Amino acid sequence: ISKNLKDKNMKEKAYITTPIYYVNDVPHIGHAYTTIIADTLARFNRLQGKDTYFMTGTDEHGQKIEQAASARGKTPKEYADEISAKFRSLWDEFEISYDHFIRTTDEEHKQTVQNIFEKMQANGDIYKGEYEGFYCVSCETFFNQRDLLENNCCPDCGRVTSLVKEESYFFKLSKYEDALLKWYENDELCVIPKGKKNEVVSFVKGGLKDLSVTRTSFDWGIKLPKSANDDKHVMYVWLDALINYLTTLGYSRDNAKMDFWPSTTHIVGKDILRFHAVYWPAFLMSLGLPLPKHVAAHGWWTIDGEKMSKSKGNVINPREVANAYGLENFRYFLLREVPFGQDGDYSQKALIERINSELGNGLGNLLSRIVGMSAKYSDYKIDSKDVIKFHSAELDEAKGYLDEAIKNLENLATNRYLEDLWKVVTLANVAVAKYEPWSLVKAGKSDEANALVALCANLLAKVAILLSPAMPKTCAKIADTLGFSIDTASYESLVLKNEISNFMAKATEPLFPRIEKELMGEARGLKEEPKVEVKAEPKEEKKEDEIISIDDFAKIVIKVGEVLECERVEGSDKLLKFKIDLGEEQPRQILSGIAKYYEPSSLIGKQVCVLANLKERTMMKKYVSQGMILSASDGSLTLLGTQGKVKNGAIVG
Repeated sequence: ISKNLKDKNMKEKAYITTPIYYVNDVPHIGHAYTTIIADTLARFNRLQGKDTYFMTGTDEHGQKIEQAASARGKTPKEYADEISAKFRSLWDEFEISYDHFIRTTDEEHKQTVQNIFEKMQANGDIYKGEYEGFYCVSCETFFNQRDLLENNCCPDCGRVTSLVKEESYFFKLSKYEDALLKWYENDELCVIPKGKKNEVVSFVKGGLKDLSVTRTSFDWGIKLPKSANDDKHVMYVWLDALINYLTTLGYSRDNAKMDFWPSTTHIVGKDILRFHAVYWPAFLMSLGLPLPKHVAAHGWWTIDGEKMSKSKGNVINPREVANAYGLENFRYFLLREVPFGQDGDYSQKALIERINSELGNGLGNLLSRIVGMSAKYSDYKIDSKDVIKFHSAELDEAKGYLDEAIKNLENLATNRYLEDLWKVVTLANVAVAKYEPWSLVKAGKSDEANALVALCANLLAKVAILLSPAMPKTCAKIADTLGFSIDTASYESLVLKNEISNFMAKATEPLFPRIEKELMGEARGLKEEPKVEVKAEPKEEKKEDEIISIDDFAKIVIKVGEVLECERVEGSDKLLKFKIDLGEEQPRQILSGIAKYYEPSSLIGKQVCVLANLKERTMMKKYVSQGMILSASDGSLTLLGTQGKVKNGAIVG
């Protein structure tokens, strides 16, 4: 074996999969969300130097496809070809970095499914019997009558089911009930997040029945192997579909990529978790194969608080959003907006706020500051020789956030991963406001000013390296502007080892131009409202209500208080909950939407200014907020305090 081949084989492996998407309809925002998560994870594994294989594709068999094709006057294969091409086209347009796009109509997949059926049958795990149950064509699932809604409707999609009685081959799912429970118990991260795992465990503990895996009432599926000598049966869609993860790796054919299998992470939506976390591992046990490293289930997306549906005309077309707001901005929003595993709500307002505030005022503003300061102070050359001398504390603090970001991305907590990176962005922006390099230059302290610029450049470079899996093109622009490379070597040196580097900056355009209005209405069949010309007020004229008197100011009571406790509010990624001593009989509880700017523990013991006579209000239906903590914003955010410690309750005036 050559040295290069030996080194390649010794590299750590990572196998990342999306579900194969059912071709009953075109791609929507839920498909994009799953695929972007998987793409981010695959890019991250490559950044870490792992030998990574990433697959996606389409699921094309079943009665639902047969019926949809017939309704359009097409053969099932013609219809599947058309819709599958739409998925592949979108992922190519979105530059999804997949290594293999599989279709269940591929000949190699048919061969693999038939080989596996034979092996399961030889192992005694498949037998012939008769099935009677209520079948939902839309969900491709059988149900017991006790599980149905009124009028025998499907408990998952609400459509009417039909009573089906037919000959079937069964997989002995009940045989693996104890083994599955043992897997869940022994492997903490086999199903994530934890809440979804608990649902799976509860389902299995309720008792497993053997699974019907073939049908005779339609023809559009993979036939049984010739050895079965039973032409009237086709594979039931879930046995067919799940096997795709092994087909991709060459299982039972040449096994060319089966060395990736033990390092498998399946990204799925919560609606198909049972199939991936119960049926699939049981199939693998039957085959004597290792079980996946992770089955990770995310939530669903609503729009402006409503469930998406074609009848309402509110289904989000991901291509239209990406074209209107930018693909990388769209990727950031999906990964940042909602904790992995929970349902998320899409709105243009929320997307615009993320772009303008976090991307524009945070990340983009930091790059502009670095370029501007380096141009003014050092002709774009950024020398880091004095960074450790003046800013070792900031480097150490940033290292803690970066380490947490890595852990969170490895555990699929994508929103926390991005939140941690933005703590580093905020740290750099706050450092500029705190140390005022322009003042340092005026005071003849050019070394300190240049060290600050170098600190910010190093922090931004570290962020860009770790952000690159989520926003590859944006981070490539940052790297080009500062003159460094994003690769495994820079990941290991700048991120893992927390080393510092010199940079050579250059002028650049703003990364994130500000968005002033919603750019699309077509997601819900809407068109942009006609423009109405509005004459601006003359600048020299002041409205009366813009001026206040000393009597108005006297109504405001601002007090200095000490932060006794500070913690995140469960269910919110924006709010922090404070207990503040304002020199009164009892501390006050105050909620403030500054969670993305501060780590709660860093605020305990600090004195802040509080608007103390603000009317109480209830937030998130259960938390009372008894005042407002004052802050100043110039792109970053700084809490207002005093130059020196004063008595709690002191009046600001």
